[in-house]
Amino acid sequence: QVQLVESGGGLVQAGGSMMLSCAASGRTFSPYAMAWFRQAPGKEREAVGVIRWSGGSADYPSSVKGRFTISRDNAKNTVSLQMIKLKPEDTAVYYCAVRTAFGSGYNYWGQGTQVTVSS
Repeated sequence: QVQLVESGGGLVQAGGSMMLSCAASGRTFSPYAMAWFRQAPGKEREAVGVIRWSGGSADYPSSVKGRFTISRDNAKNTVSLQMIKLKPEDTAVYYCAVRTAFGSGYNYWGQGTQVTVSS
C-alpha cells in the first residue's frame, strides 16, 4: 500500500502563484511515475503534470505548459507542483497519483486539495 498526503492549495488571485506538495509513504517506494490531476465541477479529470520517477522527465498538457512545473524528490518521496500565472479556469480539486509500473494505471490517489483562483 502507498499513502499519499497532499498539502498546499487554497485561495489565490488570478496571476498569482501556488505550490502543491504530495508526500508518499508506505511500502518501498519506487514508482514508474507520479502525476498531478485536477477536476473541476462538471468537467472530466485531467492530468496537469506527469513525471517519471527515474530520470525526471515531465509532460504537461497545453493548458498549463509554461505555467506549471512538476518536480520530485526521490530521497523524500515527494512530488510538487509549482503553479504560476494562475487563471480562474485553474480552479479545481487537485490530486496527486502514483503509477506503480509501466503499463499500469494510476493506482494510488491522494485525497485531493482545493485550489480556487479568484478573478
